[in-house]
Amino acid sequence: MRLRLFLSFTVVVLISIASLLLVIRQTAIQEVRTFMFRGGMAGLEGVVAGLENYYAINQTWAGAGHLLEPSGQNSGSGRGNRGGQQGFGGMMAGMMNQRIRLADADGNLVLDTEDAEPMGSLGSDVLQGAIPLRMGRDIVGYLLPEGGMVFSSGDDVALIDRLTRAAYIAAGVAIVFALILAILLSNRLLRPIRALTQAADTLAEGDLSNRVTVQGNDELATLGQTFNQMASTLEEAEASRRGMTADIAHELRTPLAVQRAQLEALQDGVHPASNENITSILEQNILLTRLVEDLRTLALVDAGQLQLEMVPTDLASLVERIVRRFKSQADENQVDLQFSVDGECLEIQIDPGRVEQIIGNLISNALRYTPGQSWVKINLDCSPNRQILSVRDNGPGIPSDATELVFDRFYRVDHSRSRAEGGTGLGLAIARQLAEAQGGELTASNHPDGGAIFELAFSI
Repeated sequence: MRLRLFLSFTVVVLISIASLLLVIRQTAIQEVRTFMFRGGMAGLEGVVAGLENYYAINQTWAGAGHLLEPSGQNSGSGRGNRGGQQGFGGMMAGMMNQRIRLADADGNLVLDTEDAEPMGSLGSDVLQGAIPLRMGRDIVGYLLPEGGMVFSSGDDVALIDRLTRAAYIAAGVAIVFALILAILLSNRLLRPIRALTQAADTLAEGDLSNRVTVQGNDELATLGQTFNQMASTLEEAEASRRGMTADIAHELRTPLAVQRAQLEALQDGVHPASNENITSILEQNILLTRLVEDLRTLALVDAGQLQLEMVPTDLASLVERIVRRFKSQADENQVDLQFSVDGECLEIQIDPGRVEQIIGNLISNALRYTPGQSWVKINLDCSPNRQILSVRDNGPGIPSDATELVFDRFYRVDHSRSRAEGGTGLGLAIARQLAEAQGGELTASNHPDGGAIFELAFSI
């Protein structure tokens, strides 16, 4: 990883510097040639541009003398002004104290700042040191300043080669510093990744308590936070698995021990094989069967393999039927079981058998924790978009720190209750799982006027 990162930095540096060198070389060639052969060394860039512009407009050198006048002024407005140029060229010539000659494309003299009527032509050897005046790609004249520096056609190549060598040296120094910086940066960037790798190895070996130190708020910091969150989730899941295993063993051990003791007593003749003794053994067997069935239901829900039969169902009628089933138990406990409906309840898509299991668990819990001479209120509130079933008891309520714990597996609010009285501790866990499997929601809270209230909500 470090080598790949280092090579990546190196490739980026080399491509960047190579591109920079190419751009610098091309720009330098253009600028050097402009400077050397367009009057830059003699300070005549403006004169060259003015003359070329004049010829482009007038297609002749006649009347271009004002551009080379030493005074730099022209009061006329005739032919000499057709180029739209003032005497800036002459001004420059006067400042430089130079003699400037202008020849046409064939080398014939047209203007001379020291000769009012120039004659003759310039030889090819002289024209090599002159500044070519161009219109597009065609040479239309030559400007020959005297007293300045004269270059041959190969001088620009030599100068560019020198500049290129200097650029290569600078590039070499830049590459060295860039590589050093790449090593430092790669080490810095790899440090948190190395820490994550070590923590992942530790996690794979079974140590779920290891965490990485998170600094900053970049992508690596986000990765570190995600890793810590994953490790915490795994640690909680492992703790839950161990706790659940211990709880299952504990829940199974007690009825099995009671059942075994009673069977041994029957076998040894301590107790007669009466209906009463056999019924006691059967009750323990029923408790074990219920526990195993609850565990099987939870396992199916966790695995996403629970089969649901979703059909349009009248929830109000379903709840009314369930309430009637619990009426005799409520009367026996001297509890007034009340049911009411608010609004018009439309049919909703649910599994009626599983919903009956949820509601039966809620009513059973409410009756278990409600004292005699009291009541349990069941209300179904229907709206066009949502139906909420609430089961409220008049019991002691739920401890404030246990409103979510009641849905944990094997959790009991009253630990002093026996398993026969308090159930297996899986009922509410199964109820919530079944509700969520059908797109519903099951919550628990304490009513402001006392007692616990459970709400089962389905969206339409």
